[in-house]
Amino acid sequence: MTKTKVIYISLTIGLVLVILFSLGMGAMKIAVMDTVKILAKGAGLVKNVSVDNLAENVLLYVRLPRVLLGLLVGAALGISGAAIQGIFRNPLAEPGLIGISAGASLFAVLIIGFEAVLFVTLGNILGFYLLAFGAFAGAGLAAMLVYQFSKTDGKPNVATMLLAGIAINALAGALTGLVTYMADEQQLRTITFWMLGSLGGANWNMIWGITPFVLIPVFLLPFYGRGLNLFAIGEHQAEQIGMNPNKIKSGVVILSTLAVGACVSVTGIIGFVGLLVPHIIRLVGGVDHRVVLPASALLGALVLTLSDMLARVLVAPVELPIGVITALLGTPVFLYILYKDKKKILQ
Repeated sequence: MTKTKVIYISLTIGLVLVILFSLGMGAMKIAVMDTVKILAKGAGLVKNVSVDNLAENVLLYVRLPRVLLGLLVGAALGISGAAIQGIFRNPLAEPGLIGISAGASLFAVLIIGFEAVLFVTLGNILGFYLLAFGAFAGAGLAAMLVYQFSKTDGKPNVATMLLAGIAINALAGALTGLVTYMADEQQLRTITFWMLGSLGGANWNMIWGITPFVLIPVFLLPFYGRGLNLFAIGEHQAEQIGMNPNKIKSGVVILSTLAVGACVSVTGIIGFVGLLVPHIIRLVGGVDHRVVLPASALLGALVLTLSDMLARVLVAPVELPIGVITALLGTPVFLYILYKDKKKILQ
């Protein structure tokens, strides 16, 4: 059995186990076998099975949407992080580096702070989805600005894209801080919780709403694996052997923005998954992006589902923001990467 197959099988088994345990953990504990019975009954695989009605309702209408949201968001962040690192050729890169998260944060905070003043009409039209729509629009606008600023002679330049991303991040951060400073106590609590990320608002409408925006990038980004492998040797060299670097950069940025923007719009900011996951895959399975991209989606889903379970049970009945858990897991890895590659980074 090849190393690649071992990685895929191990990640799949681990993901299934984490899903089962996550569905059973919480204020009301549900045994693994009862979880399997309820899922089988809900899927129509079995009919004559006796299950507790309360446990069934909790699992199908509270925990299952939350776990599915974690799977979607984790897969999107993991594969987007791997793709962004591929085009920047830097293991310290992540989707937030090009302003996607900062743009989403700014628009979300603007809506939280000024909904009653500036967004009444939109609020009446979109209702519950106003915040999600605003965050998604902010992510798309930030990515578009970075992409336009990065163009040199009509072609996007990675180095300029990085600098433009830093500028957009700084501007969005300053404006977000200004709105936060002006917010009242209730708005401040909402902003703080949103900025730290949470899967607590998951429901079936939310799942159906973001699924297309996540599945399209998750299925299409692995097709850029071969191109990103060639991209690693340098843009000019890759272009000489018949590759189109601009097409790869454009495709990766658009698909990553689509995935990350959709996720941030419903969960808030969840950091370090896009940084942590691809590096772990590279340590275990090598640098071939044809393996790194799909494996990062699987591991991202596993890591975020596990983080959400920890967020629910560590200080139960209080729930920790999931961004706190991912930061605690991701910071040591970030420091390890920085220590291990600091000579390469400084060159």
